Amino acid sequence: MLWFQNTAKQLTKYSSSPLWQQLRAATTNIPVLTLFTKKLCPLCDEAKEELEPYKNRFILQEVDITLPENSVWYDRYKYDIPVFHLNGQFLMKHRVDVQKFENQLVKLELQNNENR
Repeated sequence: MLWFQNTAKQLTKYSSSPLWQQLRAATTNIPVLTLFTKKLCPLCDEAKEELEPYKNRFILQEVDITLPENSVWYDRYKYDIPVFHLNGQFLMKHRVDVQKFENQLVKLELQNNENR
């Protein structure tokens, strides 16, 4: 029982980490939507609100471009956030294009169903 409690605590601790989210997505075939953002980004907050109705259909991974380890993303996107990648591929920037997002999400879901 103690082992289970310790394992549960560790899983809870890491459940929001990008690596854990990628592992979870890989085992469940749920698409990963990466949001390139920074602290105090009203457009990013607005974009997340627009995506709220879809939250059960993807895993959101946020990348703070101002962190030192994300300097490559900062150089690329410092004037463009929010920027979204879906399963590692550029999808959209500045604002959420709901129709484009929905189309890509449906496409991935159909692919996943065919591969089962």
